[in-house]
Amino acid sequence: MNRLDEKEYNNIYAIPANYTDSGKIFGGMLEPRNAVEAVILVVLLGYPELMLIPMPETICIVVMTVTILPTAVIAMMGVDGDSLFQYLLHIIRHMATKRKLHFRRVGYHYEQKQLRKRKKGGKAKKKAAKEKKKARKA
Repeated sequence: MNRLDEKEYNNIYAIPANYTDSGKIFGGMLEPRNAVEAVILVVLLGYPELMLIPMPETICIVVMTVTILPTAVIAMMGVDGDSLFQYLLHIIRHMATKRKLHFRRVGYHYEQKQLRKRKKGGKAKKKAAKEKKKARKA
């Protein structure tokens, strides 16, 4: 009876591969947002190619295969874990708010014309504005 009491219990369970696939389409392959974006892009690109551009059927099929199919696949996969539109939004936001950083080299002696005067910003700008107000009042 002593042996049964000392027996170790193995409480390790295998987690199935589809454990975190809830809320996805086609058995966890597609996120709903990516699928909707792919449908929107296919409709936006497919309608003009089918209805507005006069081409024979075989050429139309080839053109759609070259243009619409890769766009739909990229939209369904997404980029870096985000949907395609989210990724494009990140790119636009970066382009709008990017900055250039310039560092001066250590030990290098710059000529005076190479050195630009720093723009007043932050505390220095507020201090200058206060001094202007005081000068106007006086």
